[in-house]
Amino acid sequence: MTTTLRPTGPLQQGTEGAKSRTYDVCDNGRPVGAVEIGTDPAFGTSAGVLRSLTIAETSRRRGRGTIAALAAEEVLRGWGCTQVRAEAPADNEAARGLLAALGYTERGRNMAKDLGTAPPALPEGVAARPMTPEEFAQWRATAVDSYARSWIDRGVPAEQAMRKSESDHARNLPDGLDTEGAHFHVLVHDGTVVGHVWVTVRETDQGVPAGYVFDVEVSADHRGHGFGRALMQQAERITLGAGADGLALHVFAANTPALRLYESLGYRTTRYNLSKPL
Repeated sequence: MTTTLRPTGPLQQGTEGAKSRTYDVCDNGRPVGAVEIGTDPAFGTSAGVLRSLTIAETSRRRGRGTIAALAAEEVLRGWGCTQVRAEAPADNEAARGLLAALGYTERGRNMAKDLGTAPPALPEGVAARPMTPEEFAQWRATAVDSYARSWIDRGVPAEQAMRKSESDHARNLPDGLDTEGAHFHVLVHDGTVVGHVWVTVRETDQGVPAGYVFDVEVSADHRGHGFGRALMQQAERITLGAGADGLALHVFAANTPALRLYESLGYRTTRYNLSKPL
């Protein structure tokens, strides 16, 4: 058995050097699956993505998926990529197992929650209010560097991390505090701001509104008092108030306290994000 990749079309090149290509996975020249790879627009041309890999049911469990993935990684190396990432749905244990066997490690996961209809009450002694323009300016002054640092701390090269942070903030906050659908609130306890949350409510591809938590943080000297839970409750209140009944977020795998908090609040994992140095 000889498993190879055969291009199904020309190399696609986009703006700023982005690349993508699809291949047939062939067994002795006969197509038995397909793979798609590309570079990650968020992280730049040195970051690769294994976008999809499928092997026909009758040709599985013979190592073809492993060989195809390794061959795809070699193509990405040839493109100058230093890292590759892939995603696996939470219910696809086979995909997660294959990626783990190939040396991919979990970098983060996407989680979601159905909110129902009744907004949760905030704990006694705390209140929430919209962030003021002055408070937003203070947050914005450090937000890009802070978000980039969170990626760097997890092994992403500094250049890729900064590109990711800058592009995400530019795309999701084109009009700053006045961006449509963006809600910035602070949590107040005994007259002191103890944390903030940024939720954006937008229409999904299915045409229904849904909320997404882009940033939630408790001030360092106020942690350990339940304020993180209160901020997430406020995120639910914001989302329901905007006419949506679903809330999603991303959490880094190493952030165990946040992961446990979200699980305790009823969030379920929908997708695992994995990566590997090349």
